[in-house]
Amino acid sequence: MSDKPTKDYYRLRATEYEKIYFREIPERRQEIDDEADRLRALVAGKNVLELACGTGYWTKVMSDTAAHVTASDVWPEMVAETRKKPFVGPVELLVADMFTHQFPDAAFDVVAVGFWFSHQPRQEYQTFFDIIMKPLKSGGMIWLIDNNPPAEGTMHEFVRQDEYGNSFKRRYLENGEQHVILKNYFEESKLRAIFEPSFDLRSLIYKNYYWSVVLIPRV
Repeated sequence: MSDKPTKDYYRLRATEYEKIYFREIPERRQEIDDEADRLRALVAGKNVLELACGTGYWTKVMSDTAAHVTASDVWPEMVAETRKKPFVGPVELLVADMFTHQFPDAAFDVVAVGFWFSHQPRQEYQTFFDIIMKPLKSGGMIWLIDNNPPAEGTMHEFVRQDEYGNSFKRRYLENGEQHVILKNYFEESKLRAIFEPSFDLRSLIYKNYYWSVVLIPRV
């Protein structure tokens, strides 16, 4: 299960969250734009399930080319932000917890999860994998994107590490309110070690700011 304080933090951050995609760093922005192009190609003509859709940034991207997108988030505040997007293709929005909601089995060509793997407790990866594989058709694909480790010298308020190796950092809302959330970062070799036992890696993109993978579950 995802860390509850982290989930609560994102509920409060719903109206602020979209700004992460528009930071004034050209290289960072280019990495996001390039990934959006890859994602549009990946989901073209496909039936997609998006988990933890947040404010719907990637939902909008996928709606440009997908046959249908079902996008869900645990918080109604996030789904409300997603609903504001001008979708191109058909999109169904759900307030649903990915860990408890019963999505249809083997019903989707692609399962997409943006910027949520880094908040999963390390000791529960297999549970997370089981959840994202269950709604996937045979031969279907999983797409994940997340942050790379912060560059040395940048603001990174590390608070503690638990017995499983999970890192916790301090985050701030725009009103100054402080929260401590679970946030893990990965080197490229570590990502391979995590995913390769359960998946074939169709692609692994590892840039300065973000990584993404396309995974195919092993039968």
